[in-house]
Amino acid sequence: METKQIDVACPCCRSHLSIDVRTRKVLRWAPEGELDETGKPVLKEERWDDALGRVSGREKSATDKFDQALSKEKSRPKDLDDLFRKAQEKTREDDEEG
Repeated sequence: METKQIDVACPCCRSHLSIDVRTRKVLRWAPEGELDETGKPVLKEERWDDALGRVSGREKSATDKFDQALSKEKSRPKDLDDLFRKAQEKTREDDEEG
């Protein structure tokens, strides 16, 4: 089975990094001294709360964007009718001038 992540220690600050081999992105980070006896990061409740707050913020933002797009889509037929009407008026004006 292929390894999907590697665990390394930063040579500068000695923090613990878990890196996804395929995407080359840092999955987890823990400062030096916050590792358990197996070498894995100690899970603290405040870190979980911070992550939950960030995800909740993104979720609210996504919901707001969806609502805006939905209302724009609902008004689209009216907007297209207005554009069509303006194009007809311009065509009539051009015909009257020419």
